[in-house]
Amino acid sequence: MGWHRELLIGFDLETTGTDPREARIVTGAVIEVRGGEPLGRREWLADPGVEIPADAVAVHGISNERAASEGRPAGQVADAIAGVLADHWKAGAPVVAYNAAFDLTLLSAELRRHGLPSLRERLGGLDPAPVIDPYTIDRSVDRYRRGKRNLEAVCREYGVPLDAAHDATADALAAARLARAIAGRHPKVASLGPAELHRRQIEWYAEWAADFQSFLRRKGDATAVVDGTWPLRDPAGEPADERV
Repeated sequence: MGWHRELLIGFDLETTGTDPREARIVTGAVIEVRGGEPLGRREWLADPGVEIPADAVAVHGISNERAASEGRPAGQVADAIAGVLADHWKAGAPVVAYNAAFDLTLLSAELRRHGLPSLRERLGGLDPAPVIDPYTIDRSVDRYRRGKRNLEAVCREYGVPLDAAHDATADALAAARLARAIAGRHPKVASLGPAELHRRQIEWYAEWAADFQSFLRRKGDATAVVDGTWPLRDPAGEPADERV
């Protein structure tokens, strides 16, 4: 059958910014998808405890007033999301996140910030796995395709509908559908088991990061550092170049 025909868990966060170690959760979604169709979903709105910058509000549409009046405390939201994801991993279901290194690192930073158990602690010391990241997979299997690699652009490439970009639930569903579509186009990806695909993505991401870092340095940024860790970076580590 292939992993892409089985249960997939779409996951997405909308946040206050673009640095995963400093940004805060505003909204989150975890959605169960099989055959491209949603089966169930969990959604969260958080009061991040800090001001949401105007440029972030412009992206996801959640105002400071709404977050403060309707959102749950950020620690409660981070704890709930982490618990749901951990349960799915324990059950063996792959979690699909577009640019997973951002969302999982940000979630881990929030857990650390609020003194909550980490993802690894919730999984008995194991790394969160399997993770399926359409961003990382597409960049490896279609390396030389021109154009943007954001979620909207890659969904267009694979014919996946995305009606409300930057809505956490819509993005989580699109990510799961996109993973399925990529596997449908690339049989070698579909033929891998989720655990082996997870291992391959670790390698693919590290290779991309090394190449991108070399490119930036050749262009004159002698100190550029692109973190090649995937899917979860040290939430307390030094910030690296986040240009993707």
